[in-house]
Amino acid sequence: MENFEFTAPTRIVFGKESQHDIGALVRPYAGKVLLHYGGKSVKNSGLYQQVVDSLRSAGVEFAELGGVTPNPRLSMVNQGIEICRGENVELVLAVGGGSVIDSAKAIAMGVYYDGDIWDVFDRQLPIDRALPVAAVLTIPAAGSESSFNTVITNEECQRKVGFGSPLLRPVLSVVNPELFFTLPKNQIANGVADMMSHIFERYFTNTTHVELTDGLCEATLKTIMRNAPIVVDDPGNYHAWCEIGFAGTLAHNNLLGVGRVQDWACHGMEHELSAIYDVAHGAGLAVLTPAWIEYVYTENIGMFVQFAVNVMGVCGSFRQPEDIVREGIVRLREFFHKIGLPGTLGELGIDGENLELMAKKTTLVAYGRPERPRGGLKKIYWQDVLAIYNSVR
Repeated sequence: MENFEFTAPTRIVFGKESQHDIGALVRPYAGKVLLHYGGKSVKNSGLYQQVVDSLRSAGVEFAELGGVTPNPRLSMVNQGIEICRGENVELVLAVGGGSVIDSAKAIAMGVYYDGDIWDVFDRQLPIDRALPVAAVLTIPAAGSESSFNTVITNEECQRKVGFGSPLLRPVLSVVNPELFFTLPKNQIANGVADMMSHIFERYFTNTTHVELTDGLCEATLKTIMRNAPIVVDDPGNYHAWCEIGFAGTLAHNNLLGVGRVQDWACHGMEHELSAIYDVAHGAGLAVLTPAWIEYVYTENIGMFVQFAVNVMGVCGSFRQPEDIVREGIVRLREFFHKIGLPGTLGELGIDGENLELMAKKTTLVAYGRPERPRGGLKKIYWQDVLAIYNSVR
């Protein structure tokens, strides 16, 4: 096990009707907030008005900025920064899923940054100050409601880049599984793939003597896979949504990754799909993750046998470990297919035109920089990324 430091200060307020308390919850942090949200659904569902009423009841003033899209845009982040500065906002309140929360975090760190906030993402510059962020979660997926990460797309240069800082971890998040009842099936499936990938990026490691976090990862994955088909078929199942909603939070607050060398190659490869083709992040991960396992499993076959047996329920002779791993990959693909996720780049509308460019962008070669290979379990160079892309065309 590696040395680690773990702090997860986000206050999670979980359960029915909890969104009605958001005004009182944020009042100790701010007298004025930026109310940040996505499209029409937040208003059509009545949630917007519930949040506004709660803020007003608690005496919290607000400015607002709506219109966040999946793969949140740098242009909107810059717009939010200017509103916060002009309106003397003290906290950014995100009402939405991971895209809205990520946008809120980027705005929060940009308010005090003297320069172009994209430089922080592009050059991974440290920050020393940010506005506090709070959230009312509407889509369990990204885990951004309790993580210190944000991912933003620069639409001008077609790059999607992540950044992390303890200053970005939300001070509080409201999670009411009732708010998930009206999610379309494709968003449910994409969210499931995203939270599973957050666990995979931590679980697949060469680090040894991590029995506890191995078990936590495996239990959380199995909980997700057991309950995901239930909420796809019965979106009003509150108890199954409780399991999924809490699992999404645990998947990305880094409890499951402490003491482990993490990977993150699949996320790096998928960000290029989203940046150019604007595909749903979870859908891209569902295509790439099984392909990545197929490409790297011989690097640490014991890790992948453990996954196949403990998570995917594969039985077989340990004298034939490759057969066990391959069956685990088959079962993972079958699970994704069962909940409606794609299995190839073609199903995502991606042809071969930009594969080499995306592979080179993944490791920064496309920008004339020294190559930065991806991955902790196995280093992935641009030729490896291209091979993985080509394997699922």
